[in-house]
Amino acid sequence: MPWSREFEQPISLPGRKPITTFEEAATFIQRLPKAEQSKPHWQAAVEALIMAAESKEGPTMLARIGVMRALNQGVDPLARVRLAKAYRLIRWRRLEGLTYICQTVASS
Repeated sequence: MPWSREFEQPISLPGRKPITTFEEAATFIQRLPKAEQSKPHWQAAVEALIMAAESKEGPTMLARIGVMRALNQGVDPLARVRLAKAYRLIRWRRLEGLTYICQTVASS
C-alpha cells in the first residue's frame, strides 16, 4: 500500500508539524489513546485512509476530509467561523430642492 502518498493539501495541527502523507496521518491516529481511537469518527477516518491508500491513483480528498472531520469533532462550528467585519451603508437622502445629505447607517 502506498502510505507515502501525500494529501493534496497538508492537514495543519496547532502546535505541531502539518500532516502531509497517509503514513503521518496513520501514525498520528495510532498514537491517540485507545479510547479515542475507538470512537466512530476516528474509525471512519481510518477507513477513508485505507480506501485511499489501496486505490493507488484515486483522489486523496476523501481521506483528508475523514481526518479533518475527526480532528474537528466536538468543536463548535461557530468557533471556526471568522466574524465578518461590519461595514457601513451610505444612504443619500434628498432634501428640499437638489440638496442631498449623506447618512451613514451601521449594518446589522
